[in-house]
Amino acid sequence: MKFAASSYIWAENFGLEHCEILPRLKQAGLDGLEIGILAPASFPAGAIRRELDKSGLECTSCTALPHDASLISEDADARRKARWHVEGCIKATADAGGRVFCGPIYSPVGYFSGGRRTADEWKRGVESWQEIAPVAERHGVQVAIEPLNRFETYFLNTDADAAKFCDEIAHSSVGILVDTFHANIEEKGIGAGLRHAGKHLKHIHSCENDRGTPGTGHVAWAEFFATVRELHYDGWMVIESFGFSLGTLSAAASIWRDIERDPEAIAFEGVKFLREGTR
Repeated sequence: MKFAASSYIWAENFGLEHCEILPRLKQAGLDGLEIGILAPASFPAGAIRRELDKSGLECTSCTALPHDASLISEDADARRKARWHVEGCIKATADAGGRVFCGPIYSPVGYFSGGRRTADEWKRGVESWQEIAPVAERHGVQVAIEPLNRFETYFLNTDADAAKFCDEIAHSSVGILVDTFHANIEEKGIGAGLRHAGKHLKHIHSCENDRGTPGTGHVAWAEFFATVRELHYDGWMVIESFGFSLGTLSAAASIWRDIERDPEAIAFEGVKFLREGTR
């Protein structure tokens, strides 16, 4: 098992100027950093890889689609923009030394059509990923698609639906990210959600129900840890939270208050709880 924290705790767009935090991550007992890549063309992947190596850390990456890009849209231009963005992120991940790339990589977070998911949207999403998956494979990157709660998307809300999505994509480089924050809202039980992900489980976000420090809220952690052991999961476990005053990013994540004494404590205290729970 490897443990990481999200760069969104410190910055919306992580760059070289933020690498001073890396030694502190290592000292706190983290194995890596999950870096949010929102603008792959300008992401300094090579330079950040060198800084990670200096600190003895690894990385994973995540993204969200731009507002005018969607893999499920009927607009071919929106699908094309989404594919360019995703493929750029995959390459940037590999260049930074990462081997896992994740996120709600189907439509922009917060986009709603006004209705339920359609069969055509599903088909376009599957076909888009069937085209992108070989790119991930060539770069040696595993993709983990994230279901979100109903207040952030209508396309994928449950791990069972995400498993069906991956079944139809039918490519070994594409699987599921289970996030306990979203699962705590949408699943009948944390363990059931993980089991529904099953063979497609590639990545985990271990988040508290209020985006605070893992272990301090009402997520069913005992059930979570027991199921992780049952499934013999041995990948990354990432603490995802967000800075409290990062402008558009904090607003997008609906962070309207100081959840803990400072955002950094969510990672540094949370990793102790996760290491203990997975022993």
